[in-house]
Amino acid sequence: MKILAPAFFAKQNVATPVKFGIITLLATQLMNIAFVAPLGHVGLALAIALGACLNAALLYVGLRKRGIYQPRPGWGAFAFKLAAAVSLMGFILFMAMGSPAWWLAAGWRLKVPAMLGLVALGAAAYGGALLVLGVRPRDFSRRAAD
Repeated sequence: MKILAPAFFAKQNVATPVKFGIITLLATQLMNIAFVAPLGHVGLALAIALGACLNAALLYVGLRKRGIYQPRPGWGAFAFKLAAAVSLMGFILFMAMGSPAWWLAAGWRLKVPAMLGLVALGAAAYGGALLVLGVRPRDFSRRAAD
């Protein structure tokens, strides 16, 4: 939202982001009602996350409809590669993290190196997947976007 809403403000359109914010607020409250009872605090986090995604989607579609933003060619493939790398990283970390019971029972002296190992594994999986998919560090630079 912090990236998409300023485009409306630059066009002197304050009403549209506010309208989308109100829609998002109402949708989030409805999702809270639906998710908190069966899922507890996880339902609250889920409702907030889905609300943020809804707000971003509304702002993005609004920018595209009004012709304020037009993505350059190649962004779809780039986004797909990023999503594939994140998915692979998530799968590998899920498989490697072990039992939740261990994380609850283990002391901090065991958890800290295990967490550092998972962070390193995740970084390696994500970076390796991006390299295999042909994404290079220069693709993330501002000059590459120009």
